[in-house]
Order: sequence, then structure tokens, then C-alpha cells
Amino acid sequence: MHRSIFCSPSRYTQGAGVTSMLGQELQILGLEGPVLIVAGRNAASQLSDLWERSLAQAGYKYDIHHFGGECTGLEIDRVTAKGHSLGAKIVIGSGGGKVIDTSRAAAADLGASVVSCPSIASSDAPCSAISVLYKEDGSYDRYRIYGRNPDLVLVDTTLIAHSPKRHLVAGMGDALATLFEAEACQKSGALNTRGGAALQTAVNMARLCFDTLMKYGRAACVSIEKNEVSQALDHVVEANTLLSGLGFESGGLAAAHAIHNGLTRVPQTHKMMHGEKVAFGTITQLIMQQADKALLEEVTTFCKDVGLPTTFADLGLDEISDGDLRIIAQGAVAPEETIHNMPFPVSEQLVIESMKSANELN
Repeated sequence: MHRSIFCSPSRYTQGAGVTSMLGQELQILGLEGPVLIVAGRNAASQLSDLWERSLAQAGYKYDIHHFGGECTGLEIDRVTAKGHSLGAKIVIGSGGGKVIDTSRAAAADLGASVVSCPSIASSDAPCSAISVLYKEDGSYDRYRIYGRNPDLVLVDTTLIAHSPKRHLVAGMGDALATLFEAEACQKSGALNTRGGAALQTAVNMARLCFDTLMKYGRAACVSIEKNEVSQALDHVVEANTLLSGLGFESGGLAAAHAIHNGLTRVPQTHKMMHGEKVAFGTITQLIMQQADKALLEEVTTFCKDVGLPTTFADLGLDEISDGDLRIIAQGAVAPEETIHNMPFPVSEQLVIESMKSANELN
């Protein structure tokens, strides 16, 4: 039976200083505590006082788990154990994408409500019902998909305006892939991450995501350098978090993210952020699908302007060997990978040749 599926968080709240409304937002949704907060180091140091005031005023008991640094099965087990000891009914992830992915996994294991409070706009993780799990060595392990999206996504643009520029740019790299992967799935008839066809709503969100990056991305970089919450920054945060989140999950993934996963097999890339590797994967996908030259130039120029990788050297692969290229390609075309959602067969050799062509554009 043909069916189309669109999914989204129950509530999305974005604005300057909205962290102070966390307790109130939980109450509006009728969510019951206790609350376990899974927090990155920077988020915990920045927000502990705000959490105490906001949650105490709303009558929520809470505790904090300091994130171990990687979304692995072991870290998820640690969070889950702490949640059990607290009797947590809400799990809040505060920090970057890996923190949020870990908190989402633990919430599923606990049967708890899920809340995403990103302190950076580095990926489209906050809105989704998917976690990307990594092995202890930092290489990609697998996707874990849940039955429901977050109950609340709370995005404080004041925090993001004071975060490192690199994180915002990485989020743009992740969001850059959304339209092209959704279009590839639409052409091939591939299902989205929820097991259904993409509605036009998802594809149009993905298109708005791309258009927003092209129009406001460069100006948003200027804003974050000045720690200002401007209209450009606000729009790009929405694109990185909401539009890309809904667009990728309900539109589908294809080659760009599969190439990211392949890149994680080479240790030299572990210092690179998720969205930085996805950006290179996006350029590679566009070459692979023989995209219009003007579009390829537009995307590549944008990446250079905002500081996203466009070469092997940018990824830390200055002297990449044929063996490393083969390892990356083998990971990208693994049987379960989303690269097979492309509207044509993709081989290891095509991935290698397309990556080389992407590198040589400069």
C-alpha cells in the first residue's frame, strides 16, 4: 500500500532567551517530572543557573548527567542508568547533536518524554526521531530510529549567537544536503526515514532550507562573529534546526550522508564536525548526479565563503591514499547505506571518482 509520511516535534519554540521559559514550556505540554538533563560541558556551565530557576519555579525535580563526549551504546547505557535511579519521566538534551542524540536514545529506553534544547545550531538533530550512533573509536556505527519525535524543541538564539562560528557553519553544511537528498529520493521513489514517501510539504521545506542558506548564510556568519541575534542569524538557525530537520527526516537521505559515514572510517577526519563532512558529501553527490554547472558552482562558492570543506585537505586528508579512498567508498556503499536511494546504481568506483572530482574543483 502506498503511503506518505510526514513527522515533526510536537512543539518548536525559538527565540532570544527562551531557556528561561523551559519549565513553563514543559507545563504547557503537560509533561511530568522528574527531569534528567543530559548536558555538554559548555551548556552545563552556561545554563545551570537558568535551569535551576526555571525548573524550580515550575516545580520540577531534576538532575544533570554530564555528557561523555560521544554518542555510543556505552554512553547511552550510562544515561539510562542515571535516568532509572532518578525515576526520570523527561529527558532533556542540551548541547550539540551528539548530546541530543544520546538523550533521545536514553529517553526511548526509559519510556520518557524527549526534549531538545540545543545550545549550538550545528546540525538538524534536535527535531528528529533518529540518533546517529558511533563506535568507541569515533567511526560511524548505525542509525537508531524511534517511534516518535521530540515533545519539545527549545532553541535559544542568544546562546547560539555566543557560540563558535564554526558550529553554525557546520550546521549549514548539514542543512545544505537536505534539498538534494530529498530530490534524489523523490526521483528514485525511495522511502524516507519513516518508511513512507515524501509529501510535497517535506520537499518544499527542503527547498526553503536551501534558499534560506543562500540568502542569509553569509550574513549570519557576520552576526555570530559580533554575537548579535539578527534576522539573518534567526533565519539560518531555523534552517539548520527546523527546516533541515523536517526536510531530511520526511524527505529522505541519499549520497551526501552516506559519504559522511564513509569518511568517519578514516581517523584523520574525526576532528571534523558532522556538517563539515556532509558538505563535502553534498558536493560529491552533485558531481555524481551530473548536476547543472551553475548549481555546482553556487554550492561550492557558498561553501568557500562560509568556511565549509571543499577539498581533501580541508577535511584533514592532505595526503590521502588510494587505500583510504577505497575505505571511505566501501563505507559509503555498504548495503544498508542511504546512497542506494540515488536514482541510479552507485559503485565504490563512482564514489571515488566523484570525490576526486570534488577535490579538483578548486
